[in-house]
Amino acid sequence: MSSFRMIAQTQFGLEEVLRVELLKLGARDIQRHNRAVSFHGDLGFLYKANLCLRTAIRVLVPIADFRVRSADELYRGIHRIDWETFLTPDETFAVRCTLNSPHLDHSQFAMQRTKDAIVDRFRERFGKRPSVDTEDPVMRIQVHVIGDHCQVSLDSSGTSLHERGYRDGTGPAPINEVLAAGMVQLSGWDPRRPLVDPMCGSGTIAIEAGLLACNIPPGLFRKGFGFQRWNDYDADLFGTIHDSLLKRISEERPVIVAGERSAEIVEMAGTNVANAQLDDAIEVRHSAFEDLEPPPGKGVLIINPPYGERMDHQGAEAEAEVEAINAFYKMIGDTLKKRWSGWQAWVITSNMEAAKHIKLTPKPRIQLFNGSLDCRFMKYDLYEGSRRLTPRPASSN
Repeated sequence: MSSFRMIAQTQFGLEEVLRVELLKLGARDIQRHNRAVSFHGDLGFLYKANLCLRTAIRVLVPIADFRVRSADELYRGIHRIDWETFLTPDETFAVRCTLNSPHLDHSQFAMQRTKDAIVDRFRERFGKRPSVDTEDPVMRIQVHVIGDHCQVSLDSSGTSLHERGYRDGTGPAPINEVLAAGMVQLSGWDPRRPLVDPMCGSGTIAIEAGLLACNIPPGLFRKGFGFQRWNDYDADLFGTIHDSLLKRISEERPVIVAGERSAEIVEMAGTNVANAQLDDAIEVRHSAFEDLEPPPGKGVLIINPPYGERMDHQGAEAEAEVEAINAFYKMIGDTLKKRWSGWQAWVITSNMEAAKHIKLTPKPRIQLFNGSLDCRFMKYDLYEGSRRLTPRPASSN
C-alpha cells in the first residue's frame, strides 16, 4: 500500500505533543509546523490517525500545490485539479479557506472562486455539477494560502476530531476535548499515580485522562469520519484496524477523581463518564475544592478554574467582581498548600492578575488557547513541609 503525505492540525502549544503521538503511532517523515504536524503513512495509517490521535483537530490529505497571486490564479489552479477522481457530479462538497497573503484578503471571496472553479470543471465535462452542502457534505475541501503558495487538501476527518461523541452536555465554560487531552499529556501524568480535577465541569479533563490511561482510542465514540464517504474507502481495512485497537485497550484502571460543587453539573459529568465507558476508572464527587479529600498517594491535580472573563459591570460592581475572583484564586492557593502537599498542581487560566493570588511560583508557564482566550498552563510543585535550602559553601577568604 503506497505512502502519502498527511497533515494533522492542532491547537497552538500542542504541536510537540501531537508530534510525539504520531511518532508513537508509527508515522514517518514527521515535521512540526505552526498548529500542525505533517507526516507520511498509508491508507491504513490515515484511518488509525483519525481513530487514535488525541490532540489532532483534523487530518488533511494534500492533493495540490501551486503559486497564486490573484483570485484568477486561484481559480485556474483549482480548475486544473482532477476533481472527478475524488467526487461525482451527484455528490456534495464544502470549501473552507484560510488566508495569510497580500494577494488575497477576503476568505469568502476566495471560497466562492474555489467553488466556481470546481463546479465549472464538472459542468464542462459532465454537463452537471455537484452541490454545495455546508452541513453534511460528502467531501470537505480545505484551501490554505500563505504568501503566494496555495495548498489544497481533502479533510479526512469530517467534523472536528475534538467532537469525540461522549459529551451529552457541558457546563457554562467547557474546555474542548483536544485541549484537555493536551493538558493531561503536557502535565507528564503517570497513570500509576492518582489524577484529580477538582473543578471538573462536564468531566472532560478526567475523561481524556481515563481514555489515555486505558489506551482507549478517542475516535471510538464518533459516529463516523469523512474518509468513510470517499470513493476509495476500504471498509474491511477500517474494520481490521478498529478491531485491533479494541484488543489493545488496557484492563488496568487508574485512580481519577473529578470534583464539582454543583449537583446538577456533577450529574452531567457522571453521564459523560458513563458514555465514555469509564465508570470504573473515574469517581465523580459532589464537593467544593476546599472540602475535597485527596485520594491515597501523591499525584497530579489539573485545574480549570473560572477566569472571570465575563465581567461587564462598571464601578462598584466591577470592583466587587474583581475582588471575588481574586479571593477565589487565593482559596485555590490556600487549599493547595493546606491539603495537597506532595502533589503537583497544574492550573490553566487567562486571568494572570487573579493567578497572582494563588501565591505560589509556577514553573513552567505554557501558553495555550482555550477558545480565543490566551491562557497560561502553570505547574506548581507542592512540597511537603518547607523546602530545604542547600547551604552555600563557606567562603575561602
